[in-house]
This record gives sequence, structure tokens and C-alpha cells, in this order.
Amino acid sequence: MLNKVNREIPLTIPALKGREVYQGEFALEAKTKRAGRPMHTTLAHTSKVLVSIDEAIEKTGLKDGMTISFHHHFRNGDYVMKLVMDRIHEKGIKDLTIATSSLSPCHDFLIDMIKDGTVTALETSGVRDALGKFLTQNPGALKRPLVIRPHGGRARAVTCGDVHIDVAFLGVPTCDPRGNATGMIGKSACGALGYAMVDAQYADQTVLITDNLVDYVYPYSIPQTNVDYVVAVEEIGDPNGIASGAIGITRNPVQLKIAEMAAQFLDEAGIIEEGFSFQLGAGGAPLAVAKNISEKLKAKGVVGGFGVGGATGVLAGMLEEGLIKAVYDTQTFDTAAAASLHNNPNHIEMSASMYANPWTDCMVNHLDVVFLGATEVDTDFNVNCMTDSNGVLMGASGGHSDTAAGAKVTVITCPLIRGRLPMVRDHVQTVITPGSSVDVIVTERGLAINPARQDLIEKLQGSDLPIFTIEELQKMAYDRVGKPEDIKVSDKDEDIVAIVEYRDGSIIDVVRKPLD
Repeated sequence: MLNKVNREIPLTIPALKGREVYQGEFALEAKTKRAGRPMHTTLAHTSKVLVSIDEAIEKTGLKDGMTISFHHHFRNGDYVMKLVMDRIHEKGIKDLTIATSSLSPCHDFLIDMIKDGTVTALETSGVRDALGKFLTQNPGALKRPLVIRPHGGRARAVTCGDVHIDVAFLGVPTCDPRGNATGMIGKSACGALGYAMVDAQYADQTVLITDNLVDYVYPYSIPQTNVDYVVAVEEIGDPNGIASGAIGITRNPVQLKIAEMAAQFLDEAGIIEEGFSFQLGAGGAPLAVAKNISEKLKAKGVVGGFGVGGATGVLAGMLEEGLIKAVYDTQTFDTAAAASLHNNPNHIEMSASMYANPWTDCMVNHLDVVFLGATEVDTDFNVNCMTDSNGVLMGASGGHSDTAAGAKVTVITCPLIRGRLPMVRDHVQTVITPGSSVDVIVTERGLAINPARQDLIEKLQGSDLPIFTIEELQKMAYDRVGKPEDIKVSDKDEDIVAIVEYRDGSIIDVVRKPLD
């Protein structure tokens, strides 16, 4: 068969069976594009920049029944999801699944879109505020129960195809016309784009939405090879809701006591040593732990290895002081950390997959210790950080079970009593992290070590720390405020509100509708 340059190509030989012959520079590319195959490609000399979100919806061929995704790097300052969903709603597209990395109170507008059938399924790490209450009270509002995944579990699901994203609509603080994008600069700067990086790579089509379109972006978090279209809008988020100034260390005496005790445990267990690695949360108490770790590193004259984030200004400050050698960042929490990511080459951005995907050599598997919070724990060391004392969805799985599984030592910090309720229960309402991944629980009254960690128990023999069994901690709480009644929940299958996936995709629990 003759090709476009008049060369005879022998398609009859086995090695060429089924192959295409050359018919022009872009002929096969155009054919593949028309066939609707996911390519992340724009025909040569065709601009990716579109005039509106409406045009992006039309170009991607978005239709009823598809799955779309967003990220939560803008936290409660996010405008992108509403900008996109309002246009989708206006076009009358229905029966959509939203697979987002997390949901914040600014996404409560989804309630109306669930009621009218625009959105019929949600898959996320967290859900809060009015939307959480609505879903808890109305389990039949969605076509199927909400799916809750940890960050690493979501990355695994996307990369292996358990979650198939038809179109990813991703807000990016700065972007160029080819689709190279970063979160480090721009009026809506959020720092790392670790969750968006995974979606951009694996979605069939990726649309970047920015309020800072510039000629060139480098270094970039998302490369042009993973991007189909770019849309410039006036604003993608509220900077005050995206990133605060440097998050401050708590002044709460209970949290300070917990932080001091946690750091002392680390020291006596021999964990704070040259090259040790750790992850802390972004709240006031974990930052107080960071301050104590810094002081102990200075006193010992040793340098830690790396910190993993959710990065904060406190973690970035440890890097600047030379107390640790590197920070690996998948999500940046404040402006001080965002500036560090931009300016310090040892502050390293990573994807959610590199962070915690259990099917990869992820960073959480290299942690010596992780500090995590809890809504409640139980006498089997199981942890809940998803539902409140009334069984209502109000939190996030986040990286909780990912880091707990990967780290050599997992420390849960929580008050013994919160709001007149004991935090150590017979059974937690919702299991997010199994007790087999939890090593130590630290409260302001003392700490409990999982009996499975006899090595830690032996190391702390003779310690001045107030060490108790988990049952003794529970009794202290019950003696002070009494034993609470268990929440009554429906046992009907149709009243299952959410399915809780463990990081490997197995089902670790379900959330049921509370009964009045």
C-alpha cells in the first residue's frame, strides 16, 4: 500500500499486520482524537486556551453519567468547583459522580445539586458542615452511598483504574498557554498540588482553570503533556481561605501538655536521633510537638532526616534552621510553607501517589514516627476521625490510615475528655485506622502503649512518664464525666450513609444513619 510520500508499505507481512500507514503529519493524531481515546493531546498548532468553562465542558464532551474530579488544595477558599458545577447545572447535565480529594464547607452548595439529580454519587476523603449533616440524615439522597478513601487509597484507586475520571477540572494558581502549571506563585498561591498531579495524569481529559495565565511556567507541578485545555477566569479562590499566615502553636494548656508528653515519649523511646523522619499535622498541638522536637534536636546536637507534610511554616522553619535535611510536601497549609516550597530546593513537592499510594514505594513507608489526631479511640486502639459524637459526618480520613500503616511508630494525640465526653470508648463509632496500626495514645493525663509493642513498653520501663493501660485511661475519663450511651444507628441496608475504604481498597467500615 502506498503511503503519503509514495512509498510502498507491505502490510501483508506479519510484522505490519494491523498497522497504519503514514498519511500526513497529523492524520493519525486527528483520527485517534476523533475516536475519543484518552490521549492528553491537542492537535499541533491548536491552542489549548479556551474562552470559558462552557467551552471546556463542550470540548470535553461531558455528558450524563460521567465522573469528574476536583482537588482540595484551595480548602475552604475554593471557587473552582462552584464555577464549574454552576455551568454544568445550567446545561442540564445529570447523574454525575464527583470524585474529589476532599470537601469543605464552601461546597455545601452541592446539596441542591444532589437534590435535583445533577450529582448522584460522591467519592472523597472528607465531608463536613451542612453537606456532612445532609448526607448523614438522608442516606438515599445519592444513588449509592458516599465512598470515603484516605489520600493514599484515592491515589491507588485512580492510578489502578478503580476510579475512572472522565474529566478533571483542576484549579491552578499559575499556568501557561500550553498547560504547564504551578501552585507556588500567583494571587491564589496554595503551594503544592500533590492531589491535582495524580488527577491530571490519569483523567481521560484534564481542564486547568487559572486566574494567572502567564507566558511560561517553570518549574511546574503539572506538565503540559497531562493537560488538554486551559481556561482563564477572574478568580479561582479566596486567598484568605486557601492559605493563612503561618499557623501558630497552640496556647491551650491541655494541648501543650499533650505535646510535651509526646515529645518526651519520643526522646525516651530513642526515636529522636540523627536522620529520623516524621510527619506532623497542621493543628496547634502537632505544631507544639514540632517545637519540642526542635528543642530536643538542638540539645542533642543532631539533625533529623526529613519531615513529611501537609507542610506548615513550623516545618519549613525547622528546614531553614538546619534541624532537618528535607521536607516532602503534598499539601501546603500556610503562606510561610508556600514561600519555602518556592524558594528552598530541599522543600520538595510530591504527588499524592508518591506520598501514600500503598502500591508504590511511597514516602509514608519511610517514616520513623507520625503524630495523628482523633475524634475518639477505643480500647482496641482503633481510631475515628470521620464522625462526631452523634454519628454525623464531620471530618476526613485524610492520610490517617496511610501514615499509620507506613510509620514505624504511630502516636495518636487527643484529650482524655472533649466537650464533657470521654475520648476513649469501648468501640469507636467509625473505624478509619485499625488498632493494629496504632502504637501509642497520648492524652493530657497520661499515655497508653499498645500491648503489641512490647519493645516500646520495655524501653519505657522506669520512665517518669505517666503510663497506663488503655482501660485505665478510659476509667479515668468515665470517673470524671460518666460512661456515655452508645449512639443508636439504623440496621437497614438502605440507611448506610457511607462506605469507608481502607487504603488498599478493602472495606473497613460503613457509616449508618443515626436514629433519633
